[in-house]
Amino acid sequence: MNQANHLHMKVEPADRMTGLPTQFFAGLVRKANAQAAKGKDVINLGQGNPDQPTPAHIVSKLQESAPNPLYHRYPPFSGFAFLKEAVAKRYKEDYGVELDPEKEVAILFGGKTGLIEISQCLLNPGDIALVPDPGYPDYWSGVALAGGSMFHMPLTSANSFLPDYSAVPSDIADQAKLMFINYPNNPTGAVADEAFYKKTIEFASKHNIVVASDFAYGALGFDGNQPVSFLQLPGAKEVGVEFYTLSKTYNMAGWRVGFALGNAEVVGLINLIQDHYYCSLFGGIQAAAAEALTGPQDCVADLRQTYESRRNALFQALDEIGWKAEKPGGSFFCWLPVPQGYTSAQFADIVLEQADVVVAPGIGFGEHGEGYVRLGLLAPEERLKEAVYRIGKLNLFGQKG
Repeated sequence: MNQANHLHMKVEPADRMTGLPTQFFAGLVRKANAQAAKGKDVINLGQGNPDQPTPAHIVSKLQESAPNPLYHRYPPFSGFAFLKEAVAKRYKEDYGVELDPEKEVAILFGGKTGLIEISQCLLNPGDIALVPDPGYPDYWSGVALAGGSMFHMPLTSANSFLPDYSAVPSDIADQAKLMFINYPNNPTGAVADEAFYKKTIEFASKHNIVVASDFAYGALGFDGNQPVSFLQLPGAKEVGVEFYTLSKTYNMAGWRVGFALGNAEVVGLINLIQDHYYCSLFGGIQAAAAEALTGPQDCVADLRQTYESRRNALFQALDEIGWKAEKPGGSFFCWLPVPQGYTSAQFADIVLEQADVVVAPGIGFGEHGEGYVRLGLLAPEERLKEAVYRIGKLNLFGQKG
């Protein structure tokens, strides 16, 4: 009976597993669930999970495509040509960018996958990647898996949450092989203009750095401003790629469809590494994704309008409780300063425990995220206002009246 006891083997994980950054949001979810388990009405604005369903015409396309026996076999390794053509067509229409579907488009299992793979494609152990701080924590994961090291570029309100390339020491810039940028920005909601991308291309070209532009929120620009794509600028394809995803634009987060677009050598490397991991996405999902990209786009305009009116309702409520903050120019995130005397984690704990509202502490996005919390516009307007009023009752801000 007890023979099994002698067979217990100790599993020794590889160094790369022990060197991974802690999954910050896992802890946040645990805390929120514990509060909900007590029967509390928790308003969770801490995550970036779109709350609306996928538009019906896209779902119908999957239902219609699922029985097709062609899609029951292995798909082509780098995906179906029709999907690559569809994203190229969308970029031409939206941004005036010409892409060669065969050489300048890689299909990804969601944008996150590509953001991790690019580090594995380009970094040797010890190589430097430049990362925004605050920034999306999965950039760090990719660098860690590749054994690379990170140099943090601070994003501050004084510089409109754009990195200041002149502050990167020239020896670091010369050694760096990869750089992540992300506008409209997670977590700050900041947007970038053409002048910023022009500087980015000059900096990358001078120091021989591959640019990874994370354009996940590219469809979500407010106040009548369409976010600029990195690829719109002359010379962009020479220095980098842009990551695009259907998750936010079409409420397809669970479908896991994204793209790496631009520099043919980098796209080739991503396709090569994926040949060893995957055999592309289910064909029915590729057909539905092509429908999203080439079908009617009014659903995208409606979604943008939904987020903009949620943003406006939220900021009106913030104003009423005396919480002063900058309105985001894009994305579905708001970057809100915490009241004086609190760290971002302390403030997030207080609003969870005393107001049943989940916000993400800025420190989870890097040390320059300290002093802020990130709130997602991922609940109906009434719930967003309710969340702010609950926080207002804690009297942590210099309330009016």
